[in-house]
Amino acid sequence: MTTTTLSNSRAQRNWFIITSLVTKDFKLKYRRSVLGVFWSVLNPLLMMIVLATVFSYLFERFELENFPLYLILGQTLYSFMSEATQGSMVSIIQSAPLVKKIRIEKMLFPVSKVLFSLLNFTISLIAVTAVMLFFKVVPTFNLLFLPLLLAYVFVFSLGLGLLLSTLSVFFRDVVHIWSVVTMAWMYATPIIYPVELLRPWMMDAMQFNPMYHYVTYFREIVLWGTTPGLAENLLCLMFALVTFAVGMLVFRRNEKRFILYV
Repeated sequence: MTTTTLSNSRAQRNWFIITSLVTKDFKLKYRRSVLGVFWSVLNPLLMMIVLATVFSYLFERFELENFPLYLILGQTLYSFMSEATQGSMVSIIQSAPLVKKIRIEKMLFPVSKVLFSLLNFTISLIAVTAVMLFFKVVPTFNLLFLPLLLAYVFVFSLGLGLLLSTLSVFFRDVVHIWSVVTMAWMYATPIIYPVELLRPWMMDAMQFNPMYHYVTYFREIVLWGTTPGLAENLLCLMFALVTFAVGMLVFRRNEKRFILYV
């Protein structure tokens, strides 16, 4: 059997494993749920309504147009990253029986979690579309940049997920710490408040927040109908690639020891 044939066979096997893992997660999430998949649409809508009701009065002096749409865009994209990283973080620990019993590419577990989160995000776009229709926001050709944005966030989330999944195998406290970090990160990102609320020094610090750039990118192409510039795309790509490189390096250097700790 040639090297090419072996590579193709391995790739097909890995893809089958990934799709099986994503399908399993999908069935588990909506098992015994009356609303089923519709909950992925209803949940961001309900959260948007609650947050918009509470915060629209606080921020009305900023005259932020279509504030509910502003909210749901930031909320859904951040939830994608948060869900992807939290799922990836425990993916190796939860798959301990497989890791111990069979020879399998361990990276498939965090990859499947990020793909599952991407699937959930795609479903939640129905809610975003409904809000756009309600506020009569006309989509522009800039929506063509959405797949590119999702690629950035996917690679960024996978890099974080690989790093966290490695750390959580050796230090279980990471699982608890990360939930606090994601909550603090959400409030440190202009998701539920207008960016104009920030002071100059906060804006300077915000430039080092990858999720600020990704959320702003999302709002630009959907809400404001503007075309992201080359510099903005390069910055988003840099955050994604650097995070992925670090996560991959840490994961690959430690994956052989996972079986001793899971």
